[in-house]
Order: sequence, then C-alpha cells, then structure tokens
Amino acid sequence: VQLQASGGGLVQAGGSLRLSCATSGRTASSYATGWFRQAPGKEREFVAAIRWSVTTTYQAYYSDSVKGRFTISGDNAKNTVYLEMNSLKSEDTAVYYCATEGRTTYYGGSYYHTLGAYDYWGQGTQVTVSS
Repeated sequence: VQLQASGGGLVQAGGSLRLSCATSGRTASSYATGWFRQAPGKEREFVAAIRWSVTTTYQAYYSDSVKGRFTISGDNAKNTVYLEMNSLKSEDTAVYYCATEGRTTYYGGSYYHTLGAYDYWGQGTQVTVSS
C-alpha cells in the first residue's frame, strides 16, 4: 500500500488549496484515511479523516481548528482522498500528511483523530500560508 500526497504550495492568507492523497495497492474506500499536519517544532496533529461505511456513504471528522474551513472527500473512481482547504490562515502552515489504516474499522470518530489508528503514511506535502 502506498500513499502519494500532493497539492501543497504557497498561498496568501484567506486563499484556498486542495490536497490530494492517491492510494495504490488497494481500494481506498475500504479503509479510513486521515490528514495530519506538522509545523516546525510542533507535534503532528490531526486535521481531518474520512471513513466509508458498509453502505459506501462516508463520515467525515475534523479538528476544531479547521472545522467549517476544510472539507475532506473521496473519489472512488480515482482512488483518491481530497482535502479542500479554504480561508487559510498563517497557522495552517505545516507539512501535511495523509495516512490510512491497515484494516477496516468502525469505531467512534475520536479514534480516527489518533496517530495510532493509521498504519500507512504518505510522504507529506508542504503548505505555506503567507500573512
């Protein structure tokens, strides 16, 4: 299983970016996928996660710091998870990582906020927001 994160870049405060996380080696929609970020000198923190249900609809989870500004979604045909980021702030500057779980789980939302929920990680993509 490999994850390829892309879409990062330099944007002004208030602007938007869309990150992509392409999965290869298995079907992305069978497993929860999360986005995390890590700013210099800080710990990696949860941003958002998506979990497909047995009915193929999905549930989305967000950290309080991005709720209402970021949207996570999935494209089954492209085997890709997206993170649409709007109203970006300087404090959103970080390296963004996508990750996916090793086995399908159906736990409560808070579980998917944790680093330990995920077994496979992408390489990260830099997002820089200038003020």
